[in-house]
Amino acid sequence: MSESPFKVLNVVGARPNFMKVAPLHAALQAHGRFNSMIVHTGQHYDEKMSDVFFRQLEMPHPDVYLGIGSGSHAEQTGKVMIGFEEIVLKEKPDLVIVVGDVNSTMACSIVAAKCHIPLAHVEAGLRSWDRRMPEEINRIVTDSLADYLLVTEQSGIDNLVAEGISEDKIFFTGNVMIDSLVKFREKAAKTTILQDLRLTPRSFVLMTMHRPSNVDGESGLHSIVQIIQFLSSIQEVVFPIHPRTRKQLKAFGLLEQLENLPNLKLLDPLGYLEFLSLMENASLLITDSGGIQEETTFLQVPCLTLRENTERPVTVEIGTNELMPMEAENVNRRASEILSGKNVKGSVPPLWDGHASERIAEELAIQLKRRQAI
Repeated sequence: MSESPFKVLNVVGARPNFMKVAPLHAALQAHGRFNSMIVHTGQHYDEKMSDVFFRQLEMPHPDVYLGIGSGSHAEQTGKVMIGFEEIVLKEKPDLVIVVGDVNSTMACSIVAAKCHIPLAHVEAGLRSWDRRMPEEINRIVTDSLADYLLVTEQSGIDNLVAEGISEDKIFFTGNVMIDSLVKFREKAAKTTILQDLRLTPRSFVLMTMHRPSNVDGESGLHSIVQIIQFLSSIQEVVFPIHPRTRKQLKAFGLLEQLENLPNLKLLDPLGYLEFLSLMENASLLITDSGGIQEETTFLQVPCLTLRENTERPVTVEIGTNELMPMEAENVNRRASEILSGKNVKGSVPPLWDGHASERIAEELAIQLKRRQAI
């Protein structure tokens, strides 16, 4: 008699989750021991932030959509917990998988733990050591509750062990974000985004900014404008602007300054494939995103991360990423050096090879079977 498959709930809440769950869901389904379901909390939901990502990443329509929407951290977390608890009680899964560090990650982790459902955290152990970041709180809580901690880099193992988590629960499996990049790199190259924007490879700087610490205050926004003004005097600048950032620039009367710059392409948020194509062809990335630090390291594209810390230190230690505070003069100086050829020569971290999802599926099958036998 064949063994019945393990029912798994994969949680996605915000755009960074989709690139991680897409390859993971595919690997679980292909493994043969899993019945994988996708639960979309709706923490981020609009055409650019969700629908287009599902299509481009070839993900099936979510099995469950909670439709939570935006709100304060407490409001969003509470709504996700209420909605997800109903799903857990109805589906009675053998495993809940959460990825990354958004509010949905923590909320669903708490529900799984209180319902006594085994919990796996993909991207476990990452730490910025800055508890002003809501993501840091989400990471710490999730890791403290998880039964299986799937790690992307050595710092994750070191951090978890230092926090007293048993090494029996920690598994170094690699980076699922890179799985998506490897799988869709060729498809991204076939998009027409470069032609549409009249760009040639290595002739432009790509920029993203969205963290509250950078975009919610006037001084940070002024620095962003100064950086873009300087860079656009050297090369074209492509800036897919996050809704939060656009709103803040407009509120402080700074959006018009950017709109009048001749060498700036100010865009709405892009699909995954279009952004991947731009990333691969940029001469420099300037960002405050976590995932872009990893993707540029794999692509070996120079990246300046405008933050005081990073939860992904391997991207700085051996990758192409450099950390810089949001100080326009220093950022402009370093960007100018990189564009003149003085950039960091990095390497790709171990197990960032496009097969992390397969390793995770195999490890979870082993662990769940062992748990079943107890």
